[in-house]
Amino acid sequence: MNTRDWPIRAKLTALVIGPVTALLALWIFATTLTFGPALNLLAARTYLYDLGRPGETVVAELQRERRLSVVQLAGDTTLPALAEQRARTDRAVAELRRRVDGDDLRDAADDLLDARLDQLVSALDALPAGRGFIDAGKVDRAGAIGLYSGMINTAFQAFSAMAAMPDVQLNREALALTALGRSRELLGQADALLAGAITAGRYGEGEHEQLVRTIENQRFLAETAVADLPGSERAAYQRLTEGPDFVRLRALQDTLIRSPELPARLDVRAWENSQARAWQGLRDFELRGADGLAERSVPMAIGILVRLAAAGVLGLLAIVICVLIALRVGRSLARRLTGVRTAALDMAEHRLPDVVARLRRGEEVDLSREAPELDHGGDEIGEVGRAFNEVRRTALKSAVDEVTLRRGLNEVFLNIARRSQGLVHRQLALLDRLERQTEDPDELAGLFQVDHLATRLRRHAEDLVILAGAAPGRGWRNPVAAVDVIRGAISEVEAYDRVDVGDVQPAGMLGRAVGDVIHLLAELVENATSFSPPGSRVDITGRTVPGGYTIEITDHGLGMSPQALAEANRRLSRSPEFDPADSARLGHFVVARLAARHGVRVELRVVAPAGVTAVVLIPADLITKEPALVSTGPGAGTSPDERRMAKVTRLSTVPRPRAVRPGRDRPESAVVPLPAGRPSAVEAPADGDGLPRRVRRRGPVNRPRPLVADAAAPRSPEEARRAMSALQAGTAQGRRDGARTAADPSPPAPAPAPAPEPPTETEKDA
Repeated sequence: MNTRDWPIRAKLTALVIGPVTALLALWIFATTLTFGPALNLLAARTYLYDLGRPGETVVAELQRERRLSVVQLAGDTTLPALAEQRARTDRAVAELRRRVDGDDLRDAADDLLDARLDQLVSALDALPAGRGFIDAGKVDRAGAIGLYSGMINTAFQAFSAMAAMPDVQLNREALALTALGRSRELLGQADALLAGAITAGRYGEGEHEQLVRTIENQRFLAETAVADLPGSERAAYQRLTEGPDFVRLRALQDTLIRSPELPARLDVRAWENSQARAWQGLRDFELRGADGLAERSVPMAIGILVRLAAAGVLGLLAIVICVLIALRVGRSLARRLTGVRTAALDMAEHRLPDVVARLRRGEEVDLSREAPELDHGGDEIGEVGRAFNEVRRTALKSAVDEVTLRRGLNEVFLNIARRSQGLVHRQLALLDRLERQTEDPDELAGLFQVDHLATRLRRHAEDLVILAGAAPGRGWRNPVAAVDVIRGAISEVEAYDRVDVGDVQPAGMLGRAVGDVIHLLAELVENATSFSPPGSRVDITGRTVPGGYTIEITDHGLGMSPQALAEANRRLSRSPEFDPADSARLGHFVVARLAARHGVRVELRVVAPAGVTAVVLIPADLITKEPALVSTGPGAGTSPDERRMAKVTRLSTVPRPRAVRPGRDRPESAVVPLPAGRPSAVEAPADGDGLPRRVRRRGPVNRPRPLVADAAAPRSPEEARRAMSALQAGTAQGRRDGARTAADPSPPAPAPAPAPEPPTETEKDA
């Protein structure tokens, strides 16, 4: 038995109570061992008067009924005496049932006697059916004898179960009396066999052999039983068997044994008289012996109980004293050990974590006051307390070192991140100027590719800032459309060409949360593209819900197990402390930090047949009306927020058509000039969302076009980027022209491409 994990109180209890319990068990065993025999002696009278006497009466009546039944079957006539005998038998059986069903006999009986009583009752239940077979002549004489003998044998089995006296001599005498009763039963069986043979005038088949066996068994049982009786009882039995009735009966039995046929000169009257007197003499002898046993058992039981009471009281008093001493010592040890444990747990679970948390927050902590010394005496328990004091000091020192290390690590993260952010922002500003000055589509596509890599580098630099516990610093002054926020997130993902923007309901997001939400969505989109097959698509939708605005990102990968999904949702539902050992889930950590900063809820769900949907619920206090696509009036489209959003949404991913919104009508068409090196013009009919639809014009170009037959040939990734880059530039120009057309119905004149502008202070800080 492993006791290492037991509580201290349980161990002390086992140590103290163990010997006391053993002593108590020994006392109970000795008391029971002595008390049981005393109860058995007292129960001897109950056995005699509730089972012995009624049972013996039933046996006697069954024996008489058996003889008359055999005579009736042999003579094939109805005997009036049989009906009277059956009535007497029924009265005896009813009395026995009443005694057997009583509480006194059942309470005193053990398991063996209880089972034997049930067998006796079941055997007596078959008596009416047996009588019916006898009256109908369906059984012969041997069958009738077997029927009654079986019931009588069941009664003697119950009598044998009563002979369980604790005194050896009394028990031997009880068994001897039971054996004498069986001998008397065999004498009755022989009388029934002979009565049937005399009535029929001859022996039936096998009846003589059965008669001989019965007589021999009767004599053997009688001799064996008498040998176990006391001397006085043996002398009384000897005098009984030397009487004239027993002598005459033995002589007649010898005559029957020697003659295989029924003797013609058999004195039937002499047999009946001798057998009846001998049978009654044996019965009286048995009853006197049973009464003597019951009378002798009572004084013996009283003496045992008196000795048991004296020994029990002294033993119980000793046990009570031992228990009191053991409980007093055990409680003292348990109380002191419990005090040590309570102090240790309070230090480990409350005080030490609180000290560590305050140290992490940069507070000044008095360690001697927050973690006082433990004093629990000078014995072994006190030594345990002093050892824990040493452990406490070491733990506090380790906590201080760990907090210092974490603080330094965060400073390193933040320093590296800020440096990387400055370099990436300068790189993005330089790329922006180069993109505005470049008109060659091939060079512009390369610049866009480098621009995209720099955008991803900016996101990873912001990850370090978030890990360090600071804010990334990228923000907008004005609200931004939800579709632009989604586009900005897609622009920061490597596999952006696999992302499809579906139905995005119109809504705006406050500028203070735009940067963090773009970063949050980018991390989720990155996961969706990374954990799904390369050929599959990732869908993004957005809709307004009662609690705010929901953005769903769905991939079609292998999905997640229920355990992994629950763990991921648990991690995303709170803002955990950064653990450098858990580097495989940095994306979830960043998402959780950003979501906790603005009250955004993020949940992962399984979709059928395979895949995962990331549901992002942006609270209503961050959602506003969707802002206008462009500003009207002088300086349209040149605000820092608009330039920055135009930059972060430069992608080859085009949102699907959305419903026409009021106030967003555009002119039917507009011709948007493009820089040199790109298609000469774009015809831009205004769609419902204000985005122009570009159609190539026929005209001279600076690079050869593919033949019409090759139009169906698949495009390379570089060609797709170039085409979408041209589309994006035309889209921006179309928006500006659409705004001018809305302000001035006259057709706009082709405007030269705007000169590149240096980044604003907000962009530099971002």
